[in-house]
Amino acid sequence: MGNSASMLTHTGEIEEHCNKLFTQQEIVSLYQRFRQLDVNSKGFISADEFMSVPEFALNPLAQRLLKKVDGLNFMDFVGFLSAFSTKATIRHKIKFIFDIYDSNSKGKVNSNDVLEVLQDLTGAFMSDAQREEVLTRVFEDAGYTRESYLLLDDFIKILGNSDLKMEVEVPVD
Repeated sequence: MGNSASMLTHTGEIEEHCNKLFTQQEIVSLYQRFRQLDVNSKGFISADEFMSVPEFALNPLAQRLLKKVDGLNFMDFVGFLSAFSTKATIRHKIKFIFDIYDSNSKGKVNSNDVLEVLQDLTGAFMSDAQREEVLTRVFEDAGYTRESYLLLDDFIKILGNSDLKMEVEVPVD
């Protein structure tokens, strides 16, 4: 298991925390990666440490994600990554997406939240008018108005039948 894995003593508790979406081997691999990212051995990962991961830094939603990940300890790190497990339910994945849109953590998303995410995702490739059109179409197709607030159940209604792929392989050494 190596030296860094020997410091990990509560894999069962961590498995329970992430609803058994990762095996013990995967948890050990995640712990090794966590330790690599935690360069000062503080027991948590800062926003700057997360930004050292190229895939994360290049993500157009990186700034929104940083609000969710800054200061994560290992247990929370595993919980955060659990939405990307191949074993995660569609509801779990949609909850993760909902939390990204719900930037103020009030449990509801409005049209401005959606427009902000669209701006982050599309940048200069889409005009404001095009984003407004996409927003209006998505809301109307789902039976909502632009003034509606969307709750998690609404997101599930909208995205629940999609073929949502959010999977990351956890390399097991």
